Amino acid sequence: MKVLDFPLAKITIAFILGVIASYYLHFSDHVIAISVLVSFIAFCADFFWSLKHSKKSILFGSLSYILSFCIGALTLLCHTESLQKSNYTHCKIAFKNPQSVILILREKLKSNDYSDRYIGLVKTISGKSYSGKIIINIQKDSIKNHLIIGNRLKIKTILQQNKPSKNPNQFDYGKYLANKQIYAQIYCQKKEISVSKTIQKDIWYYCAQLHSRIISNLEKSKFNKAEMNVALALILGQQQEISQDIIQDYQYSGATHILSVSGLHVGFIMFFITFILKPIPNTRKGSFLKLASILISLAGFAIISGLSPSVLRSVVMFSFLAIGNHLRRNGNIYHTLLVSILLILLFEPYFLFDVGFQLSYVALFFILWLQPILKNIYKPKYKLTVYIWEALTVSFAAQIGTLPLCLYYFHQFPGLFFVTNIIILPVLSFIMIAGIVIIIIAIFASPPLLLTMVFEKSIYLLNLMVHAVASADAFVIRDISFNFYHLVAFTFFIIDSIIWIKKPSFNKLILVLVSIITIQLAFILSKIETENEEELIVYNEKNSTLISERLGRNFILYSRDSNHKEVNKKNINSYLVGNSITLSAIKEVKNVLYFKNTKILIIDSTKTFSKKIKPDILILTQTSKINLDRVLQDIHPKIVIADGSNSNSIQKCWKNSCLKKNIPFHSTKEKGYYQL
Repeated sequence: MKVLDFPLAKITIAFILGVIASYYLHFSDHVIAISVLVSFIAFCADFFWSLKHSKKSILFGSLSYILSFCIGALTLLCHTESLQKSNYTHCKIAFKNPQSVILILREKLKSNDYSDRYIGLVKTISGKSYSGKIIINIQKDSIKNHLIIGNRLKIKTILQQNKPSKNPNQFDYGKYLANKQIYAQIYCQKKEISVSKTIQKDIWYYCAQLHSRIISNLEKSKFNKAEMNVALALILGQQQEISQDIIQDYQYSGATHILSVSGLHVGFIMFFITFILKPIPNTRKGSFLKLASILISLAGFAIISGLSPSVLRSVVMFSFLAIGNHLRRNGNIYHTLLVSILLILLFEPYFLFDVGFQLSYVALFFILWLQPILKNIYKPKYKLTVYIWEALTVSFAAQIGTLPLCLYYFHQFPGLFFVTNIIILPVLSFIMIAGIVIIIIAIFASPPLLLTMVFEKSIYLLNLMVHAVASADAFVIRDISFNFYHLVAFTFFIIDSIIWIKKPSFNKLILVLVSIITIQLAFILSKIETENEEELIVYNEKNSTLISERLGRNFILYSRDSNHKEVNKKNINSYLVGNSITLSAIKEVKNVLYFKNTKILIIDSTKTFSKKIKPDILILTQTSKINLDRVLQDIHPKIVIADGSNSNSIQKCWKNSCLKKNIPFHSTKEKGYYQL
């Protein structure tokens, strides 16, 4: 049976298209509500007409998909918390003046060098009820932080809206948080926080307490800190305390998926439970007992790991696979996947835009679809070669399927990913089994010292192997330019090629050739866009000045010091990779620049400029201590730009001066880079 012949497959696709359309086109809630109502009435009318005349209407299928599309769009709007009147984003005064905010800690995030970070749930602002998730940044000091999940905090502060990316083509952290329904942050010191004695004891509180108990018992068993952090990431997906060097090793070796709980971990747990329950006969009662045991085990794992979104979606996905297997519907495994996608997106439509969600489902789909084809290419005779070949084919199937997405999001490719997966799989299998046993013991008591030592050494060995592969720096291909055109074209090519390989035919070969032409068109379109682009950018660079001028592929960078190559590379590399261009030259910044018909005056700490110049744009750098009121009166620019080399205090004075003269003021520290 073809996947698309399954009615729910088309309904799921229509639902997903509705979510995507609503996300990018920003439909009005009134328009979507009316669309859902009209399509539902039309659907019901056609359904009852079909029942009355005892025949199917051609229109019925189309109306089903239109209704699914509209429901998808409506679902996204319903889960966009900023559209709800109770959300704190509608309390405008909280973003301007200090307000008393009461919130409850929900989740501990990875700390940085300066702050401990949490996700909190807003309850009230200045006595009025509000809702919504917010990030709390608590400045580190010599006093240990004793906050726990469930604490009720009172803070008098100003809410800080999420800021856009500071430089072009960089990761947009503000958008990432908005997709998680987090629209602002709080920055405070410990002395500014009032902690209530009342603790909200919900499932999140008990999950956190259970997690803390596990860590405490592992520490009592003299578990090495570095290895324990990796163990918590491997078993529970908790990466808060893991070092950046270890994370980088796993990235460069192609084993990042191991550190975040995904389908690999949940699938392993499901396989492990199935193996333990193998002696139970496959009778009706036996099969039901196996299913119940698997579902309870997966739910328990989700609770132990803290109910993180990545764990929840993986648990839901494999729960549906277990149910499908129990119902003896192994042939419709793709339909089971589609049902799990539809269910997850009904409750969390923003998961669709999460990179982890996309990679999890794409990897699993290609393992199910492509791995059997690769496996049949070669038939090894010995058990060891069978194991190696199966590990290779699974790894290649997942990597081929996720390759376009990985290149699009991360712009790098670990060339030795297959080596990593082969050498770490035996150790990882032992770590997962031993880890599950140790975590279960750690819930109740401190694990035995011998078991802890063996587990610790196995993780140490795993880190050594990953580091050895990651050290082969030449095999890590970085800075790969790969845009949306390439993503679509290469995805179609991979899918069409697999369809043709499974059952070769002339028509399928035509599809492959068409997809190859599509790839060529993607490169041509990218080249045309690159060569026609002309722009000038003022970057947000701390303690320095960076300005770039681009005319097609000709890219010139202006800097105060042309020897700052490392700083220049750090700030412009993402722009060069994102636009498929290379750096043509680095020049020293002059006081006057011309871009097309625009005259740009740059004033630095030397304060030298001619009053005769009448620029369109005035750029202030290096904390130039000038009388801006007088300068604006003399030269009358259309806009004033202050880059990241200026202090915050002087930028406030400049902003006030511009407001008096009704001249736009752009601070790169506040608004990010300026693009002309």
